[in-house]
Amino acid sequence: MKVLAVLAAAALTLSALPALAYVGPGAGLSLLGAFWGLLIAVLAALAFVVLYPIRRLVRARKRPAKAQPAVAGDGSSSQS
Repeated sequence: MKVLAVLAAAALTLSALPALAYVGPGAGLSLLGAFWGLLIAVLAALAFVVLYPIRRLVRARKRPAKAQPAVAGDGSSSQS
């Protein structure tokens, strides 16, 4: 059955005639612009998803550690 499907696909592919069609420069550039815009948007989204956790980690390391609150009775309180 697979051999018949492969032979049918090959016969249809080889018997296809050229589509005598013309794509003008305006339509071609519009298509390319849309493709590049979509590609850049997807890559930017992926970069954001990958880099955001790294960015948060770097910011957390740069942030100074907060002072520990004084515990009552440890002698570090300035109250008398």
